[in-house]
This record gives sequence, structure tokens and C-alpha cells, in this order.
Amino acid sequence: MTQGLRRTLGVGDAVVIGLGSMIGAGIFTAPGPAARVAGSGLFLGLGIAAVVAYCNATASARLATRYPASGGTYVYGRERLGEFWGCLAGWSFVVGKTSSCAAMALTAGAYVWPAQAHAVAVGSVVALTAVNYGGVRKSAWLTRAIVAVALAVLVSVVVACLSSGEAAAGRLAAGVSGGGGGVLQAAGLLFFAFAGYARITTLGEEVRDPARTISRAVPLALGIALVLYAAVAVAVVSVLGTAELGRATAPLSDAVRAAGVPELAPVVRLGAAVAALGSLLALLLGVSRTTLAMARDRHLPGRLAVVHPRFRVPHRAELAVGAVVAVLAATVDVRGAIGFSSFGVLVYYAIANASAWTLTPTATSRILPVVGLAGCLTLASALPWTSVAVGTGVLGAGSLAYAVRRRFAPR
Repeated sequence: MTQGLRRTLGVGDAVVIGLGSMIGAGIFTAPGPAARVAGSGLFLGLGIAAVVAYCNATASARLATRYPASGGTYVYGRERLGEFWGCLAGWSFVVGKTSSCAAMALTAGAYVWPAQAHAVAVGSVVALTAVNYGGVRKSAWLTRAIVAVALAVLVSVVVACLSSGEAAAGRLAAGVSGGGGGVLQAAGLLFFAFAGYARITTLGEEVRDPARTISRAVPLALGIALVLYAAVAVAVVSVLGTAELGRATAPLSDAVRAAGVPELAPVVRLGAAVAALGSLLALLLGVSRTTLAMARDRHLPGRLAVVHPRFRVPHRAELAVGAVVAVLAATVDVRGAIGFSSFGVLVYYAIANASAWTLTPTATSRILPVVGLAGCLTLASALPWTSVAVGTGVLGAGSLAYAVRRRFAPR
């Protein structure tokens, strides 16, 4: 009989873990690429991303209150749609978010020590894996501190830009570029930055009173992040304009320089590194818990399903995930990792929405899952073709492995 995990997280802890996942490298980098492909359409893209994220959050929260166990959509898909869809969701999450972990680690490395970004990334993965090994409460407290730093930096950027004499409301009304396709690409980029909100649901076995905690924490974390993203986007565009923002490699640092506060730029770089590490910490938590759930069902090696007798964490799953992420952080390119991760995440949430659609037969409860499912599929198809091709291939390999296991496993 496998041991259960310890329920220690309240609403505040769960919100912090969700914010730690969302307020990461994306908010410091996504506005630039979004402006480049859509111009002022980035604001429309932000709205689209927020709608899809809200639908996904609602679906995930409803499902998590009914199935408060580690694994998130892996569990929901299995219970509502069948074993294959649960396995596909789990595979999408583990593979996509492992890639995202590497991207976050590399982002931190690029801000801390650009010449040794890969080495810093690997060291970050090792250190945060050790933190998670010590127990989820320690992880929640560290994430709380990281979120506080990131929030302080982002608020400073917004205040510095909007109070500057360089801010001009006319820059917000620049034309939309790239047409509908550009807006959808912008939405996909900005959705990547939102995607951490459902990390709360993957910790369903470790929160107190899951029905109350998860249903409150998910929309609260998403709402805080949405307000912050909108404020940052308005502040940065009002100073740089969409054309210059699209050319920026470090949009927020460039914005505070343009606002006449160059001394704030090093603080922004530090905040970006800290926020990326916060996202990495929460991502490692979520991936290891989904790995635990899949190992319990033998979709991954059963040895990964062991819970540490003292710390009550899935220590083998955490060590395995940390090792894979460290290898990726030492070898891959950050842009490729982000593109692949986005595809996996959108497939994961598409299955979550399809699962939520089956919960009740009333029309009002089915509108949001339908919108969320359509939104996920649309944004996934708008990604660069290389990301779609590689993602489809990897998910196909996972599906093939499932079929082989079903064919040859003992009855």
C-alpha cells in the first residue's frame, strides 16, 4: 500500500505556489515577442490568453475539488475520458513542463551570468531539487519570498514608467500588425506566461480541505497575475511604444532606462532571475507530483512512486525529474524549449476542458469548457510549425508506448 502525502497547504500557500508559477520569466520577456508579432494587438492577445486561462482555471478547479489527488489532468482525464486520455495528459504535462523547467533555469542563468548561463541553470536545478526534497512546506515558504521580490520589482517598473514624463497614452493606440495570426501568436506567447495557475491542482493531495482551498486559490492567483500583466504591458508600451518594445531583448530593463531611471535596470535584471527561479521551483513540484501519479498507475516506472518516510515527498520522482531537467539545461536552447513546452501545455489543458465538459449536463457548466477547449486547440495550431511538429511527434511516441504497454502487459 502506497503512503499518502501530507496535507499541509492552505489557501494562502496554494495562491503563492500558483503565483510563483505564473510570475516568472514570462512576464519579463513575453511582452517583447508579443509586440513584435502583433503590435498593439498584444493587448487583444493578452485578453484572449486571459479568457483561455480563465476557462482552463475554472475547469481545473472544478475537477480538482472532485478528484483531490496528485496528478492534475492526468487524474481527471483518466477518470472522465478513459485511461488513454489520462496518460496522454500526464505525458503532455511531464514532457512539456520538463522542457519549461529547463527554459526557466536557462532564463535565470542568462540574467545572472550570461557567459555561463548553462552552468548557472544546472546549479539552480540542483539547488531547488534539494529544497523540494526537504518537503513541500519549505518549498511554499521559499516561493513566498520569491514572489514578494518579483512583485516588488514589477510594481517598481510600473510606477517608474507611468510616472515618467516619457509616458505617452498615444503609444498605446499604435496599429495592430500581423493581422489575426499575429494576435493569436501573441496570445500563445502570453498564455505561456499564464500557464502556471493550475500548478495548484497538481498538489491536490497536499492541500487542506481541497474543495474549499483549490476553488478559491486558482481564480485568485489567476486574477492577481492578470491585473499585474495588464499593468506591466500598459506601462512598458506607454514608454517604449510597440515597435521599440518588439525589438527589445530585455523589455522591462529597456523600459525603465527609457523612463529615465537607469539605476533601476540592475534591480529589474535581478528580479527577472529571482522570478525565473520561483517558476522553476513550482514547476519542479508539479512535474514530480504528476510523475508520482503516473508511476502509481505503472505508466512510468513503479519505483518512482515511493514516498519518503520522513519528509513525505515523492523523493525518487523529484530526483529523476531534477536529473532530466539538469541535462536539458546543460544542452538545449531556451527558445526551442519554450515553443515545445507551449504545445504540451495547451494539449494538457485541452484534455482538462474536455474532462470538465463531462461533469454535468447543464448548459451553463459546459460553455466554459467548450470555449477553453477551442481556445487551447486554436493557440496550439498558431505556434511555429517546428514546435507543432516536434510536439506532435513526442506525443505520438508517448501514445505508441501506451499502446505497446496495453498490448503486452500482463492482464
